[in-house]
Amino acid sequence: MMADTQIFSGSFAAPVFAAQAVFRTVMDCMARPGTIGRISAAAKPPQPLSGAAGAVALTLCDHDTPVWLTPQLGKSKLPGWLSFHTGATVTTEKQDARFAFIEKGAIVPGFGVFCQGTQEYPDRSTTLVTEIESFEGGRPLVLTGPGIRDEVRIAPQGLPETFLSLAQANRALFPRGVDLILVAGDAVVCLPRTTIIRNGEA
Repeated sequence: MMADTQIFSGSFAAPVFAAQAVFRTVMDCMARPGTIGRISAAAKPPQPLSGAAGAVALTLCDHDTPVWLTPQLGKSKLPGWLSFHTGATVTTEKQDARFAFIEKGAIVPGFGVFCQGTQEYPDRSTTLVTEIESFEGGRPLVLTGPGIRDEVRIAPQGLPETFLSLAQANRALFPRGVDLILVAGDAVVCLPRTTIIRNGEA
């Protein structure tokens, strides 16, 4: 009975208004890379996915968006929760996923294993929703590019050591490439493929 409760509960109390608020936050952060947004809409997905990442899933996923999950998320009640609340199906093929969810502390796969889109349809790539520890105290990064006036500096904690090289290789594929939504607590930062990411250490 507990498993059923986890699957059928935990969605937005006011789905339309909550989804609109989360969508606006994510779109604003995509338009202004490096800006920290806040997700206040309450969602309670099965652990180990966080509430904010669950709110993103409820807002962006539907029956037309296959989802890839890490092994830990795949073994949880999350596949059933996503299916019930969004209609999204879980795929084991990274290339087929429109969204990928990676919980805090999990290994982040190489960006190249996910769908990069095509020159004709670059929007068909995967968006990675990745949970991290914090947006402070980590390796300093300098962001430039569309939507950024001059530059933005962030120091996300919990990204893989190879993140900078992964991000730079991803940017080189433009207009193809993956987009990133980073989540820490209720905070979210978006790093679209258009963003140029450099080492910010002196």
